This record gives sequence, C-alpha cells and structure tokens, in this order.
Amino acid sequence: MGTYVISGAASGIGAATAALLREQGHTVITVDLRDADVVADLSTAQGREDAVAGVRARTGAVHGVVPCAGIAGLTGVDPELVVSVNFFGALALVQGLRAELEAAGGSSAVLLSSNSVTCQPGWNAEVAAACLRGDEEGARRAAASSDAVAVYPATKAALAYWTRQESVKEEWAGAGIRLNAVAPGMIDTAMTEGLRKDPKLGVFADAYPSALGRPGRPEEVAATISFLLSEASSLIVGTVLFVDGGTDAILHPLKPEGMQIGKLALGVMHKASAAATKLKAMRGKR
Repeated sequence: MGTYVISGAASGIGAATAALLREQGHTVITVDLRDADVVADLSTAQGREDAVAGVRARTGAVHGVVPCAGIAGLTGVDPELVVSVNFFGALALVQGLRAELEAAGGSSAVLLSSNSVTCQPGWNAEVAAACLRGDEEGARRAAASSDAVAVYPATKAALAYWTRQESVKEEWAGAGIRLNAVAPGMIDTAMTEGLRKDPKLGVFADAYPSALGRPGRPEEVAATISFLLSEASSLIVGTVLFVDGGTDAILHPLKPEGMQIGKLALGVMHKASAAATKLKAMRGKR
C-alpha cells in the first residue's frame, strides 16, 4: 500500500480520487483550503511552501501526487487567480515533493488537464507560453487582459505540455517517477454546476456532444487516475488521456486539435527530444 497526496480533495474529482485510493487501502494526505489534512492556499508562494511542508511533516515517501485543485473560468472569476492555482499551484506540489516521490521508488504523478484545450476555441496562447517558461508574473499579466473563460484552457494546455516535456527527463522518468495527465470533459461536479448557473456561459454547459449522451461522474475520472498511479500502467509515460465520453473524438475524429502554440510548441518538442536523447545516453553510461 502506498501514500498519495491529493490537492483539491474537498470536492469533485479530488474527493472521488481520495475516496477510491482509501478504499484500495492506501494512505491519502489531502490538501485544500478547508476540510483537509493540510490546509493551504496554493495560489500563493507561502501557501505552496506550507502545503509541501505539511506533507513532509506526515511522510518521508510519497507514491503518488494528484494536483486536482483548480478554479473554473467562469464569469467574474479573477483570471490571474486561475493562472496561479491551476498551473503554478499544481506544479509547486509535484515539483516540491519530487524528492519524496523518488524516495518511494516507482512513483507517479497525474496532472489534471482538460478537453477544453482541444474543444474550446480562442484560448489565450500567451498565457500558456508564459506558464511553460515558468514566468508566473508574466502569465498573470497576460491573463489580466482576458476573461477567465479564455485563461482556464490555457492553463490546462500548459499542464499537458509540461507533462509531456518533463516526463522523459532524467529527474522524472530517470528517477523512477512517471508523469501523466488526464483531460476530463464535462463531469458532474460543483465546478460544472457553477458553469450551468453562469449568466453568460451557462448556455454552453451542455453544448458539447458526448458519445455516451451524459456527463461524466467524478468516480469515473478517479478510476482512470488510480490506474495511471498504479503498477498496471508502468509503461505509460507522458500521456494525456482524454476522459470525456468521446467529446474530443466526435469533434476531431482523426486527432486532437487546437493545442498548438506556434513556435513555442516546436520549442517544447525540441526540448523533449533532446531530453530523451540525453536520458538514453546517461543510461548507456551506467
């Protein structure tokens, strides 16, 4: 049995994932603004430090991290806050616990992207680019000129790109830590209920098609996350798995579209290829 850290565990997909892992006999350390083992605000540098310190106070080894904490891009939501929580808050937890993940041996992290990246047009690529540069202030400045609805998928695209770029590096795959991501679609949670009540965006809540003819359930996404955390997925590294009832496949029957960030995307691909080559060379010297 392992020890897993789940942020955003007070509700939605985070709560469902924590419940499932506990049912399987694992120890789960929850992180959230309330009703959690570690109460911390991942939107701030101090809060992120508190979150990592709180986990470290409870364990020296972490078998998996799932940063589920996130803010929806709804009307009236601060777009800069979306950037800080969704991208930088998530990475702070994964990166901050890298040593504990390595100590566990054969560990995994699953990040939360979204099918809004491919299914929602017009998101702010400048925000995603700044996120991938690690420039939080720059990303917040870029977000300030947009509505939160255009910033949310940008942060989720950045998480998907970061996962693919970093997963093959020596400090992650080379250290026995697998990085993957899931991209949920419309899931029945408090967040999507807030979307339905949004005065401007509510009409889009059920606009996207589903091959199953229904929204997803949090426990369905939790089951996928649990699989990616487990030894059953030991060969899966750097994937972004759509968990959306077929929405992306309906809209893009050949391949997911809309994740391109121009020259930035080419730069990320080049870095990933170089990292993979370096990893192979280093292993060859062992």
